[in-house]
Amino acid sequence: MTDDPLAWLVSLEGVASAYAAARDGIDVMLRDRGLRRTSPEITAESLLRGAHASAVLEGSTSTLEEIRSSGGDEVAQDAVRLSVELLSLVPVIRRTPLQAFARMHVLAGGSGHPRGSEQAGRLRSLSQMLLAPTRVPALVVAALVHADLATVAPFDSRNGLVARAAERLVLVARGVDEKSLVVPEAGHLALRQAYESNLRGYASGTRPGLHSWLLYGAEAFSAGAEASPLRDPK
Repeated sequence: MTDDPLAWLVSLEGVASAYAAARDGIDVMLRDRGLRRTSPEITAESLLRGAHASAVLEGSTSTLEEIRSSGGDEVAQDAVRLSVELLSLVPVIRRTPLQAFARMHVLAGGSGHPRGSEQAGRLRSLSQMLLAPTRVPALVVAALVHADLATVAPFDSRNGLVARAAERLVLVARGVDEKSLVVPEAGHLALRQAYESNLRGYASGTRPGLHSWLLYGAEAFSAGAEASPLRDPK
């Protein structure tokens, strides 16, 4: 597809092989364990673990046990509310990504409105990217959506929660993880120093910053697969 605007990304050194390996690892985990053990309860557990990890990255001090028992602090409650409704947005992000982003922000306790015209424009561009046909792996697209939302910070609050939720949503909507059993947020938390450093690199707008973020993203997705409740001892 010569007019694919994202095609050049997979020509960056190491990107194609890193994402192929990450996808293979996810597919093996889902096939070997998921087909025998998948249930709505496992999906709910994956979403809860993701909400906790995302909340911690956003500044929450609540433990997973505290969230289970009492809901945790305000940031954790916002993250959980977003995670509970997230999968209902799968058809929305396929058709109207802008609406999905706005709804995610509302669920996370915000207004759903971008904080300025520049940010609104960036959201429109990101939406157009998601609607354009591409052969680039869905994992790469998810990583880009995450980094763009996190660094542009289009809303006046909870941009990190929205960015990480959007990444998970893209994985579901594009068929990588239809039952949302991978926990990419936990992968980012496990690699927190690299996560934050590579987001800063992406925000620089440089080609090396983008390249480093993409390579990091493949590693984080693999860590997210390892954090799946499907990996729990039987």
